Amino acid sequence: MPALPVLPAAPFRAWWAQRSPAAGAAVMATGIVSVALHLAGWEILSLIFLVLACAAWLGLAAEFTLRLLRERERWVSEAKTPGALTAVAATAVLGTRVSALGHDALAGALLALATVLWPVLLVLVVRHRRPRMPGSVFLCCVATQALAVLAATLAAAESAAWLARVALVLFWFGLVLYVLALFRFDLRQVTEGAGDHWVASGAIAISALAGAELLAADSARLYLWNDDDLGVLRVMTVGLLVLDLVWYGVLLVGEAVRPRPRYDTRRWATVFPLGMTAAATLSASAAVGVPWLGGLGRVLSWVVVAVWLVVAVGAVTSARAAITSGPVRGPVRSTARR
Repeated sequence: MPALPVLPAAPFRAWWAQRSPAAGAAVMATGIVSVALHLAGWEILSLIFLVLACAAWLGLAAEFTLRLLRERERWVSEAKTPGALTAVAATAVLGTRVSALGHDALAGALLALATVLWPVLLVLVVRHRRPRMPGSVFLCCVATQALAVLAATLAAAESAAWLARVALVLFWFGLVLYVLALFRFDLRQVTEGAGDHWVASGAIAISALAGAELLAADSARLYLWNDDDLGVLRVMTVGLLVLDLVWYGVLLVGEAVRPRPRYDTRRWATVFPLGMTAAATLSASAAVGVPWLGGLGRVLSWVVVAVWLVVAVGAVTSARAAITSGPVRGPVRSTARR
C-alpha cells in the first residue's frame, strides 16, 4: 500500500516557539491602545483591546516560563537583549488598565510580578549594552517608567503614600536611564530602523504619563507634594510631553523620507509609542489643566488604532505564511507490507 501523506507536526506550536522576547511589544502596544481608548471615553472598544492584550500576555508568559524551565541557556541568552524588558513593561501596562476597572488586587499582583522581573532583566541588559544600538535600548527607561505609572495609579486608588513615593523615585531613575540610553542610540535608525526606533519617542511619552499620574495621585486626603514639588512635576510633565511630540514629528519625517512599508515584528514597537503619546496627552490634559490637549489626545487615539490595525494585518499575514510554508517534520509513516 502507498505511504500516507505526512502533515507538519504542530506547525503553530513550532512557529510560536520561535518568538523572540521582543514579541512582548505586541502586548505593550495593544495594552496601551486600550488605556488610551479608556482615557478617551471609548470603553467598549477599549475592553476589546484589553481582551486581546490579556490573551497575548498569557501566551507569551507561558512561553517565557517554559523556556526558563526547559531551555535555560536560551532563556539566559534572550534575557540579555533589550527586548526581554518588554515582559516588565507589558505586565505593568496591563496592570494599569486592570486598575482602571477597579481590580486593584490583580493590578497589585501584576505590579509585584513586574517588580520581581525588573531588576534581574535590567541588570542583564545593561551589562550587555554596546555602542550604536537600535531603539530597543530605550526599553530600560520604558520598563522603569511602566512600573512608575502603575505604582502611581495604585497609590491613588489605595491611598498609599509610600507607593507614590516609590513611583517618584522610579520616575527620576527612568529619566536617568533615558539619558544614558540616548548616548547609545544610533541616530541613523531614524531613517533606517525597522520599527523599534520609535521607542525613542515612546520612552519620553511614558515618562510624561508617569509625571501625569504622579500629579493625579495627589489629593486632599493623600497629601504627597508641596507647592514646589507640584511645580517641578508640572514643568517636567509638560516638558516631556512637548519633547515627545517633537520626537513624534522627527520620526514621522524619517518615515516619509525613507518609507519602510514591509511588515516586521519590530513594528509593534512603533504602535506602542503612538499609543503612549495618545495616553500621555489625555492624562496630562487633566493633570495640568489644559483642556485642548484632550482633543489632541483623542485624535492621536484614532491614529494609533489605525496603525494597530495595519500592523495586526501584517502580523497575521506573516504568521500565516510562516505556518503554512514551514518545513515538514516528523517521521514518515507507512502501512506498506514488507
